[in-house]
Amino acid sequence: MPADGLAGLSKADRNALIRRALVRPSCSAALLVLAYFLVPMRNLHSASAIGGLVLVLALVGALCGWQIWKIVHARYPALQAVEALALSLPAYLLAFATLYHVLSSVTPSSFSEPLSKLDALYFTLVCFSTVGFGDITAASETARAIVSVQIVANLALLAVGVRIITAAVKAGKRRRDSDD
Repeated sequence: MPADGLAGLSKADRNALIRRALVRPSCSAALLVLAYFLVPMRNLHSASAIGGLVLVLALVGALCGWQIWKIVHARYPALQAVEALALSLPAYLLAFATLYHVLSSVTPSSFSEPLSKLDALYFTLVCFSTVGFGDITAASETARAIVSVQIVANLALLAVGVRIITAAVKAGKRRRDSDD
């Protein structure tokens, strides 16, 4: 029996739901990446960079909270969880990539080399998936502190984030089943 109450749907309806659960966040993630590369990040100084970072991280936090709420209240919580992950993870990674790019623009000596947007995204992905290759390194205390925060946040995201999403899916299923 398919999970999340999909058993009562026709194969066509089930496939359409699954397609929508994959296409919508994929398009959103693609738009986020496009915006990351197209939005100019020139003429920044420390104050605007820090303010921008706080705003971006607050928006990513709000996005994650909103996605958890959507999972709990969704008709198909597991599908909503897929959507939440497919949107929240790129937003999280792009927030750090933006931070690294801005930090490198404001203080080029923060890293072993100045970071373009692509370099910053690459560095973020390497920090997220491994402990690094050593080709780009944090050279300043500020950069090392931010990388340390990302590493801890990565671990928290994997440990706590997965538990929260799993709990939200279970709560959503209980809520849906009690409504039926």
